[in-house]
Amino acid sequence: MVGMGTVVNVAAIAGGSLLGLLVGRGIKEKYQETVIYGLALCVIVLGIQMALQGQHILLTIISLVVGSILGEALGIEEKLEQVGTLLAEKFQKSRKKGDAGTDAFVEGFLNASLLYCVGAMAIVGSIQDGLSGDPTTLYTKALIDGLSGIIYASNFGVGVLFSALSVGVYQGILTALAGFLGPWMSQLVVQEVAACGGLMILGIGLNMTKLLKIRVGNMLPGLLVAGVAAGIFF
Repeated sequence: MVGMGTVVNVAAIAGGSLLGLLVGRGIKEKYQETVIYGLALCVIVLGIQMALQGQHILLTIISLVVGSILGEALGIEEKLEQVGTLLAEKFQKSRKKGDAGTDAFVEGFLNASLLYCVGAMAIVGSIQDGLSGDPTTLYTKALIDGLSGIIYASNFGVGVLFSALSVGVYQGILTALAGFLGPWMSQLVVQEVAACGGLMILGIGLNMTKLLKIRVGNMLPGLLVAGVAAGIFF
């Protein structure tokens, strides 16, 4: 069922946040670190599986290279980071001074919303779900978000719980748009887009291990390049 990935993702964030509010700050850092590394390995495997769906490796390579060049020229990753900064500044100006409860809520809601929404995994997963009805990427993201929600809610409070609403609206819109375009796209086009997206998911997994710092956000135009090229040449 198209859209189920986002539904599960929202439920995972809400469940994790509620658990975090109950647990409090009792989770040791070493446990947090080991769990994140374990999830990183799962994300890497998922990325490899998606990348192998492609039938034309040269198309995947060219799409990723051209997309990365476009992304770097446009500074997509930097702009995504600037969105977070601008939103934070606006919230800081608009909130009432001296209201500690409001401050904590806004901080938790804003930080968690940006963390869960501004990233390649949310975009790639939503597109994959909308085009092919495959929510695997969003299910994996749901697991990561749910576990991280425990940690973030225990530190930032109830605002993290309400970030689930942001995820529902954001990913829901992306999934709906991809689903609208899906009927006009061949299976091969969908596979090539998934293959390109898989390499980006692989990059996210490597970033989670802290071994590398790959600007995955700047690779996002590769999805469009892969779809257009596959539609024209194959």
